[in-house]
Amino acid sequence: MRFPRVPRPRSLAGQLFGMQAVLIAVLVAGYALFTYVSDRSQAEEAAGRQAMAVARSVADAPSVHQAIRTSNPTKDLQPYALQVQRDTGVDFVTIMNPRGIRWTHPDEKLIGKHFLGHIGPALAGTSFTETYTGSLGASVRAVTPIYDNGHIVGLVSAGIKVEAITKRVQDQVTALVGVAGGALILGGIGTYVINARLRRSTHGLNAAELSRMHDYHQAALHAVREGLLMLDGQFRVALMNDGGRELLGVTDEAVGRSVAELGLPAPLTGALLSAEPRVDEVHLTASRVLVVNTSPVSGGERRGTVVTLRDVTELQSLMGELDSERGFSEALRSQAHEAANRLHTVVSLIELGRAEEAVDFATAELELAQALTDQVVAAVSEPVLAALLLGKAAQANERGVELVVSDDSAIDDGLLPASLSARDLVTVLGNLIDNAVDAAQGTVGARVTVTAFTDESVLVLRVADTGAGVDPAHAEQVFQRGWSTKPAGPGGRGLGLALVRQAVSRHQGRLTVREAAGGGAEFEVRLPLPTVSSASGAPGATVAEPEPTPSEPTPSEPAQPALPGGDV
Repeated sequence: MRFPRVPRPRSLAGQLFGMQAVLIAVLVAGYALFTYVSDRSQAEEAAGRQAMAVARSVADAPSVHQAIRTSNPTKDLQPYALQVQRDTGVDFVTIMNPRGIRWTHPDEKLIGKHFLGHIGPALAGTSFTETYTGSLGASVRAVTPIYDNGHIVGLVSAGIKVEAITKRVQDQVTALVGVAGGALILGGIGTYVINARLRRSTHGLNAAELSRMHDYHQAALHAVREGLLMLDGQFRVALMNDGGRELLGVTDEAVGRSVAELGLPAPLTGALLSAEPRVDEVHLTASRVLVVNTSPVSGGERRGTVVTLRDVTELQSLMGELDSERGFSEALRSQAHEAANRLHTVVSLIELGRAEEAVDFATAELELAQALTDQVVAAVSEPVLAALLLGKAAQANERGVELVVSDDSAIDDGLLPASLSARDLVTVLGNLIDNAVDAAQGTVGARVTVTAFTDESVLVLRVADTGAGVDPAHAEQVFQRGWSTKPAGPGGRGLGLALVRQAVSRHQGRLTVREAAGGGAEFEVRLPLPTVSSASGAPGATVAEPEPTPSEPTPSEPAQPALPGGDV
């Protein structure tokens, strides 16, 4: 059994079209009716004035006075009345004596009979008009007295039949109906055009569907955890969900403002202002790593841009830790391979009967590996930094770069506060070392020197390399996301130093770059540590402010622009 299909409600545009068409029709019909009534009233008034003018002209005519003095007034008055009737366009001109006996009439058979209508006011000396049904039918007539030496010697009535008045009005109404019909057609066409455009804008949806879509839109907007922005054609924020406000660090006042006025980092602002779509671009704010996607909204013309934001700060940190773990694994694999080679060498020496040389070879290798471990552990007993340095040293060695921990390094275990997480340490020092190894690789005497120590409640991490150094012209650009002097690899370049700057800024530290003493570049990070009172949990403890900008460098160290972590 098939149930009858319920008709779909008319679209919003269709409903508006019907309402507007009915409204226009009612207005046109009302105007036509008003005009008809008004024209008919005006036509009757005009007919009364015309009849009165004709009647008075006849009453004042000398020939009429002369004819009345004769014994047979009809003889001269009848032709005269008919001539006036033709010349003035009235339907009748009746001249009568004071008793109402007709001397003239369009129908000669009625001459001599009593006038049908009121003559009392005229006999009293007052001219008047009235609508009366007489021998010719209903008519608008005027009655006026004829004076001779101050005496009323007769009466004149001139009139126009109502039928003739109606015909005149009908002619006007016909023209009015034509104009009204044309107005209705033009109004209908205009309404159709407007509603056709509205139909395209609403995609043929009715009011209930639009209301339901709005409710879904609001629910989805606040439900998604990712950031969502909608920009208009002038790149003003038209809409922003809760996730977008949180990720960008802006308030509700951002709606209606231009993207350039939100105070976002320049690369991110440029991406949002770009007319080209952006796909999975990584951008950094003061405290987050965001993946940005933009898509223009167009419908024949540019209407705006839809922007989605995903927070990958935690993911990026985990990837950094994963890279470090992968580096440790690669280092262990390399060491296992080298250990196997050395073991084969020792076995071969023993088989050749050179036991003493085998012992010397094995002892020397063990002393070299132990010396590196002892050097790192003695300088940096903090476990995370020590493990990171040992792993990076093995990685650098595989790439032909010597990683050295300077004698100035000294960080005891337990000295670093809980607020400075191991993840941030790996991000900062790991990326600086990777950047230095990249710069030093392939140079003569490739070397990376790492210095880590505390100085007056400040943790200092310094990484120097023997590479080409940093051009002073690029001193600010080097910390921007996407900037690199090397060609982009499969995973992209230019993100490591940007992440370092972000982590340093998050801990209110400072990040600077200058020329190293032996050439190359030297990056220095200074992170404030809690004061002694703060570390002991004393009340009123404060956190040390970031150290001010260093004084002018010595002549042996040419000055490079200092780039504070929060300003570069």
